[in-house]
Amino acid sequence: MSRLRNTARLAMVATVVALGGLVTTATPAAAATCDGYVGLTFDDGPTGSTSALLSVLTQHGVRATMFNTGQNAQNNRSAAQAQVAARMWVGNHSWNHAHMTSMSQAQMQSDLSQANSAIQSATGVRPQLFRPPYGETNGTLQSVASSLGLRQVIWDVDSQDWNGASVSAIVSAAGRLQNGQVILMHDGIANTRSAIPQIMANLTSRNLCPGMISPSTGRAVAPDGGSTPPPGGGTCSASTSTPNVWGDRYNTSVTVSGATNWTVVAAVTAPQRIVTTWNGTASLDSTGTVLTMRSNGSGGTFGFTTMFNGNSGGRAQIRSCTSG
Repeated sequence: MSRLRNTARLAMVATVVALGGLVTTATPAAAATCDGYVGLTFDDGPTGSTSALLSVLTQHGVRATMFNTGQNAQNNRSAAQAQVAARMWVGNHSWNHAHMTSMSQAQMQSDLSQANSAIQSATGVRPQLFRPPYGETNGTLQSVASSLGLRQVIWDVDSQDWNGASVSAIVSAAGRLQNGQVILMHDGIANTRSAIPQIMANLTSRNLCPGMISPSTGRAVAPDGGSTPPPGGGTCSASTSTPNVWGDRYNTSVTVSGATNWTVVAAVTAPQRIVTTWNGTASLDSTGTVLTMRSNGSGGTFGFTTMFNGNSGGRAQIRSCTSG
């Protein structure tokens, strides 16, 4: 059985218990069941808005690939370092986003080498991926990139965020992603940040998870270690039960083990919406479908109420559990 197949079975094991509730136990820091992986990518960073982007990605347990320009990495070293600290992957997006196909081979070599050095100096990581500015490439550029150990990565889906796309349009574009595919988005765009919670809700509903882009194939695959925990701290385990179900809503009870200071990310499938929480410090995304709950001294059990809103079959799933 391949590693991808193993990691795709991030086993959300469901067992019917005596109370009639559904118990779902997540493996430590495991995401919802992954039937495939997609590459979420953000170009043109790091910027003054990188911290805001990392905040929303971290909140939703997302790891993504940041295609940085060398010039921006050199000028925003702390933001570049923050990307790696948040467990994002970093790639080369040229030195300053020039039209590289108009360059000579020597100029291409100099540009990508300079960008590699700046990104590695800022982050401590040598890029393995290269995204040509504007998606413009030719055989010479690909050969130069390959000589520097860089795999060229274009995209399967263009979010059009660079072209003023609305939040709903960005979400709709991401909804077209299929297993192994990559989407183009950009650092520094407010609509893109606002779209991330809905993008993640849609991916979760289709059992797709954010993954890394393979330096060998340029396709999205399972992340290192086969899971996508939010950055920071160790791991813990969280199990859910549904002790109460009514005609229009249901309660979810979550029990955390392995840590006293924990953060759990849980998700429901739209149009369901989480409306009430207890026994923790809660943060809901704008759609009401993704809950981040932090311990507040009330112990290792918390709960929340979800409205069906027409989807009476779905139940909450644990996306991740992180200690510290």
